[in-house]
Amino acid sequence: MRPENKSNVEIVEYSARYGDAFERLNVEWLDKYFEVEPIDRQILSDPMSTIIAPGGVILYARVEAEVVGTVALKYAGDGVYELTKMAVTERRQGLGIGRKLLQAAIRRFQQLDGNTLYLESHSSLGPAIALYESAGFCHETPPAPSEYARADVFMVYRGEAALTA
Repeated sequence: MRPENKSNVEIVEYSARYGDAFERLNVEWLDKYFEVEPIDRQILSDPMSTIIAPGGVILYARVEAEVVGTVALKYAGDGVYELTKMAVTERRQGLGIGRKLLQAAIRRFQQLDGNTLYLESHSSLGPAIALYESAGFCHETPPAPSEYARADVFMVYRGEAALTA
């Protein structure tokens, strides 16, 4: 297999034709680092009703015909979106796919005229935290307890202003 780079990664919208890619990619990393929690199962087993129908978005990263990554914007109401369920299959990590997914998700958030974009993560995921920081996310105190037992990091997108502060 030839080496991949960012230029041959295509970001596409959620479609049923990609089958269980959303669930498969997320369960892959959750099983490796944590465990699949009940809230994960609820979201991953029915992304149409938990993400898409309420006004959210799911994006996929494809290399040729293979879906290798995903990210979701889960609508929380009042212009607030959670960046969630971002995963890149292990064999394709380190190729800039996560950054490309993150940038596409931020662009979609802006197109949706959202006013707040936040995420929850875990402090053990150093490369992911660094990626979020480099994209303009800032650490903040969560406004409420997380639905995820594993979450100990709360970040809010502050855009370009965060990168120059």
